[in-house]
Amino acid sequence: MRDVVINVGIADYKLCNPSQKITTLGLGSCLGVVIYDPTTKICGLAHVMLPDSTRISRNENRKKFADTCLQDMYDELIKQSINRQRLVAKLAGGAKMFSHHSSTNIMNIGAQNYVAVCQKLAKLNVPVIAEDIGGTSSRTIVFDPQTQLLTIRGVNNREIQEYTI
Repeated sequence: MRDVVINVGIADYKLCNPSQKITTLGLGSCLGVVIYDPTTKICGLAHVMLPDSTRISRNENRKKFADTCLQDMYDELIKQSINRQRLVAKLAGGAKMFSHHSSTNIMNIGAQNYVAVCQKLAKLNVPVIAEDIGGTSSRTIVFDPQTQLLTIRGVNNREIQEYTI
């Protein structure tokens, strides 16, 4: 079953056990957030699209926003009998995809997503132990809960770069 890879779409999250891997594609300004328990090796991966659900009047998809998505994923992880004190996080994404349009942070959704994710994780007492944030190009990530390695593939000037945190 190690060949099973769970795909997480934009504005979504899923859980994964150590017999599987989990991935999300195309993290531009979006943030990939892995929360996992190093002991049970159960994890969740969220593809956060926007920072704050209270800024949008019709926010039917709770998985779109850092505040609601991370809370829901955290709650679902805790239902798996995970000790909340063991949970840690790894982050990737948050690129400034519209840098040529504006020099202000209004268009820098990636930075806003990063701040919102860090604030929510702090409220949940989940420390961030590794991150690959910013830049101006998108990333694809794969997390292996068995090895606890987050592999990041980025495209920079049409050259694919791969590394692990």
